[in-house]
Amino acid sequence: MPTNPFDLSGQVALVTGGSRGLGAAMSIALAQAGADVVVHGIEPTDATEAAVTAIGRRAAGVIADISEKGAAQHVVDEAVRLLGKVDIVVNNAGLIRRTPAAQHSDEDWDAVVNINLSAVFRMCRAAGNHMLERGSGRIVNIASLLAFQGGINVPGYSAAKGGVAQLTKALANEWASKGITVNAIAPGYMSTDNTAALRADTARYNQILERIPAGRWGQPEDLGGAVVFLASNASAYVNGHVLVVDGGWMAR
Repeated sequence: MPTNPFDLSGQVALVTGGSRGLGAAMSIALAQAGADVVVHGIEPTDATEAAVTAIGRRAAGVIADISEKGAAQHVVDEAVRLLGKVDIVVNNAGLIRRTPAAQHSDEDWDAVVNINLSAVFRMCRAAGNHMLERGSGRIVNIASLLAFQGGINVPGYSAAKGGVAQLTKALANEWASKGITVNAIAPGYMSTDNTAALRADTARYNQILERIPAGRWGQPEDLGGAVVFLASNASAYVNGHVLVVDGGWMAR
């Protein structure tokens, strides 16, 4: 065992939605900690792969639409084929649709819940079976502050992220005794494509900023330490936890 409990040398991480934003930043952080990385995306993942290899780690990309049933198993199988195994899974791929609840269409609801919750379960199931066979593994799901709060104009997203928090706990109950930790990160307000509409609304942007004790919106790199912690032996006795990374938002 490495003397540094945060050392991920020899580990293979699979990050969904890793082509940009939070997923790309977490892929890079895992590589910096020593992991080889399989980057999943619905679009080419060349930039993230290049960043990982520049650090000196192996990288591979898998393109798939994980809204489709069977895609999660395909992604895990490809990750194993490409880099030999999967020790760590970060379920980051997500979708948001902003519409007042009274006008929130079935199509928007179904699309958001499918990607943000159902696909997360399918990925956990596919990776979990691989990890159960090996007797070890780390699963890190990406939840949200809206696992704790209702949000505005995002009913599907809030419901799905609340579901991710509960799914994390349910899987932890089943798999903790089998060498697999299952935890989640709940990011605060981050400067990503998903929040572009909020940041473009000056009044709403300032309302949010005023409540963040850190005095700034988060950057994707702010999740690096959290994901390495939950992916490493440093968190071996942490299970079913939702780690908030929010600049203090939930404390106010």
